[in-house]
Amino acid sequence: MTLEQQHVVVVGGSSGIGLGVARAALEQGASVTLVSRSSEKLARAAAGLGDPRRVRTHTADATQEDDLRRLFEELAPVNHVVVTTVEAHYLPIRQMDFALARRVIDSKLMAVFHVAKHARIQPGGSLTFTTGIASVRPSPNGSVIAAVNGGIESAIRAFALELAPVRVNALSPGWIDTPIWDSLAGDAKAQRFEQQARRLPVGRIGTAADVGHAAVFLMSNGFTTGDVLRVDGGHPLV
Repeated sequence: MTLEQQHVVVVGGSSGIGLGVARAALEQGASVTLVSRSSEKLARAAAGLGDPRRVRTHTADATQEDDLRRLFEELAPVNHVVVTTVEAHYLPIRQMDFALARRVIDSKLMAVFHVAKHARIQPGGSLTFTTGIASVRPSPNGSVIAAVNGGIESAIRAFALELAPVRVNALSPGWIDTPIWDSLAGDAKAQRFEQQARRLPVGRIGTAADVGHAAVFLMSNGFTTGDVLRVDGGHPLV
């Protein structure tokens, strides 16, 4: 299977991993619709991709079911959907702010359910969701992210049965150099990346392009469903 002439929707496609997925899909001949809450970020992302004939944008909030319902009602036929949204907060359990925890859950786990419910996929198409290394290697203060990632990995197996023959899979990135780290680590980002790169068997931090190439595999391989593809540089081994 090829992505030539295919329509790929990337929910969370205005930056980071989502933008890497969009770029990889374009390289394989697909047309892409970027979806995000921010019209300004979408405009910058589309301009950066540089192919207005094959790049469209749509403003929607993945935490809102009605937004996702309208999105898929308005779009042209869709072959593949990739969801990379997350609002990340690291919260110690003894001081848990459950309002922030719900925002993490809504931005990632509930977004998955909204897409699975409303996306209408053409024959041979797929849904790909994003989990993360925290499902198997959680960090201190990371219980909410770990639970959400683990929940998605369980849900995709159920979705793969219920939505068949649409294929449903998940990508599980490790440490990836994306803009979210600017807020999570601030001035310590470079030092933390250097320390982590020395630990990983591959000897480096991942890129959005690494995850984009993995997403292309899940979209184009017609015999893979209900699975989690880990793109983490061997992180579970160390």
